[in-house]
Amino acid sequence: MSAQQESGPPSLLRWMREGLEIPGLIASPLLPPVPIPAGQGQPVMVLPGYLTTDTSSVRLRRSLGAAGYAAYGWGLGRNVGARAALLAQLGRRIAAIARSHGQPVALVGWSLGGVYAREIAKLQPQDVALVITLGSPFSGNPRDNNAWRVYELLNDHPVDNPPLPVNLAAKPPVPTIAVWSRRDGIIAPHAARGLPHESDRRVDVDCLHLTFARAPNGIAAIGTLLAEHYAAAERGSGP
Repeated sequence: MSAQQESGPPSLLRWMREGLEIPGLIASPLLPPVPIPAGQGQPVMVLPGYLTTDTSSVRLRRSLGAAGYAAYGWGLGRNVGARAALLAQLGRRIAAIARSHGQPVALVGWSLGGVYAREIAKLQPQDVALVITLGSPFSGNPRDNNAWRVYELLNDHPVDNPPLPVNLAAKPPVPTIAVWSRRDGIIAPHAARGLPHESDRRVDVDCLHLTFARAPNGIAAIGTLLAEHYAAAERGSGP
């Protein structure tokens, strides 16, 4: 693929297609859980995307709970962007959950939530078992998405100069899986896929950005990745 094809945000047409998914996202808490491979009580936290709350991940967390995982939202209200205080609060919450379960927490972060998940895993690797990002813009140009203008409008810093000392592309020192989609209409696929050295695995899921955490195939992919990780951990091999 050429450098020209690997730059810039998704097309306007793809962005408009995402807009049609907003009613479905709002209604997603009413949907039943999706069957996924069974867990064994492992704690899993789902971090919401930009401008969303834990309500956006109800169906995913309900599916995780039905499969036997201990599913948590991030519990910090609406995700409004990079905040040092918010990152500290999130770190304390994850550490408390890890202590209560006697094991580290798997983090599933949708969009900007995945960026937070990666940074927490760098700061507190002892508390994090795994990071799965869902369409998260951690690689390349921070403006290779269709949300950066809104982000800068609602925040007091440019999207490429957050008020935190971070290196977004650096891989956390824990197993890290980048879930991305060729059909993503908000985040450029290459920005969410990243380069090989920026994660341990890169998994293409056929969904839109707003359906990663609510569509059956998105939830099924997350469930499969969690099951594979914990099975590998029991065998003492791989991420």
